[in-house]
Amino acid sequence: MSDSRVTVVLTTAANETEGATISRALVEEHLAACVQRLPIASTYRWRDRVEESSECLLIIKTLATLVDEVGRRIHALSSYDVPEVVALEAASVASAYGAWLASACRDIDQR
Repeated sequence: MSDSRVTVVLTTAANETEGATISRALVEEHLAACVQRLPIASTYRWRDRVEESSECLLIIKTLATLVDEVGRRIHALSSYDVPEVVALEAASVASAYGAWLASACRDIDQR
């Protein structure tokens, strides 16, 4: 059964090049309709130290049924030991945008 709930997945990449690689793979493989990339500064705890670094934030628009597969591709393509994969289901989506997004992503029933 198809689940067309629009979901936004957030992840970070080590740099713009890695972010572009992940973005292109997700869109080419119909796992995402769109991926936006933004340069960001991050502060985080890693191995008991507070770290700061420049990263590339990816905002991935997909369907709820594809979130697990999106996560697997991020893990496969990321240089990070522990890639971020945070999925947020959209509370409201314009109907025309939702229809376009669904048409751009593979439906789980079509695999």
